[in-house]
Amino acid sequence: MGVRHAVVAGGGIGGLTAAVALTRRGWRVTVCERAPALTGTGAGIMLAPNALRALESIGLGPETWAGDALSDQVGLRTPDGAWLSRPDGGAPSTRHGLPPRAVHRGFLIETLAAALPPDTVRLGVSVTRADDAGDTVVARTTAGDLRADVVVAADGMRSALRGQLFPRHPGIRHAGEAGWRAVLPGTGLPPQPAAETWGAGERFGVVPLVDGRLYVYATAVTGTGPAARPADHHAELTRRFGAWHDPIPALLDRLNQQNPDPVAILHHDFHELASPLPRLHAGRVALLGDAAHAMTPNLGQGGCQAIEDAVVVAHLLAGDADVPAALAAYTKARRRRTTRISRRSRRMGELARLSHPLAVSLRDLAIRATPQAVASRALDTVLGWQPPSGSAPVHAPADVKEQR
Repeated sequence: MGVRHAVVAGGGIGGLTAAVALTRRGWRVTVCERAPALTGTGAGIMLAPNALRALESIGLGPETWAGDALSDQVGLRTPDGAWLSRPDGGAPSTRHGLPPRAVHRGFLIETLAAALPPDTVRLGVSVTRADDAGDTVVARTTAGDLRADVVVAADGMRSALRGQLFPRHPGIRHAGEAGWRAVLPGTGLPPQPAAETWGAGERFGVVPLVDGRLYVYATAVTGTGPAARPADHHAELTRRFGAWHDPIPALLDRLNQQNPDPVAILHHDFHELASPLPRLHAGRVALLGDAAHAMTPNLGQGGCQAIEDAVVVAHLLAGDADVPAALAAYTKARRRRTTRISRRSRRMGELARLSHPLAVSLRDLAIRATPQAVASRALDTVLGWQPPSGSAPVHAPADVKEQR
């Protein structure tokens, strides 16, 4: 059998991870990305221990993410600064083997792209559908047809391929919140732990990145439809959060600084694939990441689950595996786990969105009363995930090593 060919629709975190994993398994890969450049759209991403182990299994080990690690537990505070749940002090926890690290999405995208052979990624090209052709599949793209042994649909929460394969599925729904995100310089500020502050239907979070910058984000309840876009994001954030505890006012001031460069504030509505797909594949097409199970960001697992998906599907497609059978095994391996994590993230969001004073007081009381050890154990099934056995990485091709 010759070298098999995979077409990956989407050059985001999940798609590029799948491309690296498949390349290390001996596949020839073509990534089709509709954007004119690979960019880490967004701000920060927390690489939890489960995602770090998955990346390590394809050759991207701890040295890739050099920098300060985080506590397994994100601290929780009230708007006046009182701690509901204080993050562990001292050295980062090793309960789950590896302490989490937070990086800029752009850095993660660049790292994954650099691990691919030259000319793997085709920019400005979209995959519009995938048609079965017997023992192959034809990816219809805006630049012509590509024949492949498998198509990996990593084309996001509004996936065109998911719509083709599951036309009766209701698709994504609005999750009732909107959010803001930005990355700020951390110079001149005291060290910040990863923490969120929960108010009445509003949240403000701070996560230190490994490069010394700070990832900040905020959320607000919007109801069941899209939020009205504020005319001035900084003014809206100041109105909502300007009277909250330190260092939030200082961070908001820093958001408004225009020199040397203005800080980009991203605003977006939250959506999720609330109804699970009946399966995560169809024939020779596998869906992963947001295309397969878009979830709310409350557990910080959206990108991490896409990384897990990518490593698992590449593992199952190794060697001369029968592609349809391997993808059926992929659904079996991933659907239950991702559905549970998505539901858990939704429930966490429902708690955070409480706005009635009595409900907020009861929520805060329950968080204070929960021992830290109990909260840590509750995440074991999420963070303790291990890559498939036998998924040690194939060494990178020489031309990839030379790019690093």
